[in-house]
Amino acid sequence: MKEISLDQPIAHGRTADIYAWEDGQILKLFHDWFPLEDAEYEMKIARAVHTSGVHTPAVIGGIVQAEGRNGLIYERVDGQSMLEVAPRQPWKIFEYAKRFAALQAQMHERVFTAEVPTQRNKFERRLQHLEILPSTLRNKLLEQLASLPDGDRVCHGDFHPANVLISDNDITIIDWIDSSRGNPLADVARTTIILLGAVESPQLPNLFLKTFVKVFHSTYLKNYFLLRSGGEDEYRRWLPIVAAARLSEGIQELEKWLVEQAQKIE
Repeated sequence: MKEISLDQPIAHGRTADIYAWEDGQILKLFHDWFPLEDAEYEMKIARAVHTSGVHTPAVIGGIVQAEGRNGLIYERVDGQSMLEVAPRQPWKIFEYAKRFAALQAQMHERVFTAEVPTQRNKFERRLQHLEILPSTLRNKLLEQLASLPDGDRVCHGDFHPANVLISDNDITIIDWIDSSRGNPLADVARTTIILLGAVESPQLPNLFLKTFVKVFHSTYLKNYFLLRSGGEDEYRRWLPIVAAARLSEGIQELEKWLVEQAQKIE
């Protein structure tokens, strides 16, 4: 591993800080509690996604170290997240939602050929260990999961406006740590649960933002199914499964709402 020295970070995140690096590059330096194997896993996933043809920053080189912390060097993408930009331009809400839908639809055209986790296995693992749900409901969710088709497409697993960067001439998807090879409709259901869950939680502090996200979501969903027609019924069957799986993330303010969504299984 290459040892480096640092100046001040340009951004802070839950698992890492971001530093300016050489021209056209940034350093994502993980916090000292973040395991090396998880950093190596992110490197593997990022390379696999980039190879698939999805427009995302490339990883440059291998694991580096600074101040006892592990990091990755990425191609630099200047811009702001759609989450930051869109609420400041509410008159463009339909335009942003359509771009968001188109970006996800384009992603779902790509086949994941790399050895990455399957979406089904990730859902199964999370559901099997959900003590918060009654065993009868948990078993019903697992049975429905088994009845739904697999897929081989690139699925982000955490596709929401904060993970879409917008610049003057470009739009890029970031943060692929939860990605998998799977069914696009489950990935759409995951986006729905993330967006509508935010409406139900203190993440959105006022009525304007809650209404904004509801309109954004409905426009996004409509346009996604215009671009990739069919599958609406299957998408709805994924929703309780995805909601239940999100319970494993321990988001206490969403727990009651997620349980209610899981209970909507037919």
